[in-house]
Amino acid sequence: MYDFAGKHKALIMKIPDQVIYINEDKCRNSYSCVRVCPVNAIEVKPERAHPVIIADRCIGCGLCFLSCSPRAIEFRDSRSHVKHLLQSGRPTAALIAPSIASEFDDITDYRKFVGMIRKLGFTYVHEVSFGVDLVAYAYKKLFEESSGKYYITSNCPSIVEMVEKYHPHLVPNLAPLVSPMVASAMVTRGLYGEDVANVFIGPCIDIKDEADLFSDRNLVEAVLTFIEIRQLFDENEIQEKTVKMSEFDPPFGNWGALYPYPAGILQAAGIKRDLVSSQVITASGAEDVKEAIKDFDHHIDTIRHHFNLFFCPGCMLGPGMIRHDERFRRRSLVKQYAEKRVEALDMKQWQKDMERWSELDLTRTFAPNDQRIPEPSPEAITEVMKIIGKDHRAEELNCNACGYGSCREFASTVAKGLAVPEMCHTYNLRNKQEYIETLRQTNKKLSETKKALKESEEQAMREKDAAQDASDTMNSMLNKLPNGVVIVDNELKILQSNERFLEIIGEDAKTIAEIIPGLRGADLKTLLPFTVYNIFSFVLRENESVISRDVQLEDRMFNISIFPIRQNRIAGAVIRDLFSPEVQREEVINRVSDVIDKNLEMVQKIGFLLGEGASDTEKMLNSIVESFRQKKNAPGK
Repeated sequence: MYDFAGKHKALIMKIPDQVIYINEDKCRNSYSCVRVCPVNAIEVKPERAHPVIIADRCIGCGLCFLSCSPRAIEFRDSRSHVKHLLQSGRPTAALIAPSIASEFDDITDYRKFVGMIRKLGFTYVHEVSFGVDLVAYAYKKLFEESSGKYYITSNCPSIVEMVEKYHPHLVPNLAPLVSPMVASAMVTRGLYGEDVANVFIGPCIDIKDEADLFSDRNLVEAVLTFIEIRQLFDENEIQEKTVKMSEFDPPFGNWGALYPYPAGILQAAGIKRDLVSSQVITASGAEDVKEAIKDFDHHIDTIRHHFNLFFCPGCMLGPGMIRHDERFRRRSLVKQYAEKRVEALDMKQWQKDMERWSELDLTRTFAPNDQRIPEPSPEAITEVMKIIGKDHRAEELNCNACGYGSCREFASTVAKGLAVPEMCHTYNLRNKQEYIETLRQTNKKLSETKKALKESEEQAMREKDAAQDASDTMNSMLNKLPNGVVIVDNELKILQSNERFLEIIGEDAKTIAEIIPGLRGADLKTLLPFTVYNIFSFVLRENESVISRDVQLEDRMFNISIFPIRQNRIAGAVIRDLFSPEVQREEVINRVSDVIDKNLEMVQKIGFLLGEGASDTEKMLNSIVESFRQKKNAPGK
């Protein structure tokens, strides 16, 4: 018999490689991940193009993974590690979660699934339901001997991390017991020796991090989600029809097969669950769990029950599964599977197995890892509320478009440095409206001034006539380009733009253009999302080009290239509509080149008369020509 007591008592928290992260190449900044994160572990900063998951604050629940339609949120892939273990020559044991009945309903017989696992190269295949039975009876004993102390179950790793990070004072109330995965790994170590490589296969993502907590003894060396095991089946062309039926390796589980139910572990232990005599309250799902922990914290002396908590609506709908619908159908599949397994179980042998492994030390300890950010002062929140235009209660719309439950919650998050005001829809809308009104008033004052300066302007206009003709030629060329073109200064004020640019950014731009032709002097920050104008800031600041970046404006996709024209002072951009017919590159090159060549002398004169503006326009056109030439002459074009 193996004694793991010392190991668990000396358990030290470590931070593994980030289990969940954002693939910036796929991110479309919908902020759906921000909306669903229960612990505000996703940070939005103005200097970043995309949100970032803060590993230290993340609890691995996977809600962001499920909410992200572009699949920009990904989790650590363990397939390569498992392939290495299978090829190492060491004995390997697959530890299969009882949730297979919910996930693999397309496989007609669980024995076919076991055969497919063995086909991958695993030496042994064990069902974790026996580990569930061991842990379930440990819970029964713990609850019976609690002597007035109340516990929160620690089977769900996301629950454990939520308590350790956001309710650290409740760490002593975490049930000091290992999960069924760890208990099953202890059994296989006892059966096959220290050299066996245990690989857990189940519906959970965060359990990858839990496995890392026991890496000092390599107790569980890898974790595969059901998504990953399906990928391995596909990679190796393993199908149900190509394998023989095979049974799990003993010992076999009893009602531990019901573990996918939130209350399944209580059923496995025979713990009473009726409303009158039960000592345990079960809650599952993010919202119910958050409320349950809050009530446990503040009212446990009144409630006087243990809490059995699972972050998912049961392990039959974990984030590491292909589908997350048809909950009640999947409950039925799990129930039918458990009944079938128990019906075939040799109860005498099961009792012998339970007695044999009853001496395993299933205890573990936990450590506070406080990630709470101090609440900002009321003054700081009030200041943010003023910035976003919500300094009166009547203006607190609580529309949830920012991803937070209320305007004040959002303001608090901004004050903590985890969000930016631009995430507020009404803030952005109000800024645009105020900017348009400011432009109207400014234009009115300018009109009055023009009357007093009319005579001097007439003289200046005569001197500029020749220059204007040439400038009109170049502006006409710009307006005929099929792509949007814009030139901005280091304050992101528009120096020049074409008509296609106005069409791309929408009706607000057209409204402003009615007041100020060509948007000259308009603030780019009021016209484009901050994720886009931040790229302009980067180009101006670093004097580096950003070529061919795909961006989303409302429901359309565009390709944008931004490049410096004058170091740290002027930058230009070319914006292509990805849904329009392909631009004829050669035609644009020839036409722009002809205009520049034929009018070079005139452009020089214009530059002398107008100053830097025409020269910058020439540089812009030359930049466009050079850019297209490079693309044309690139290998493979």
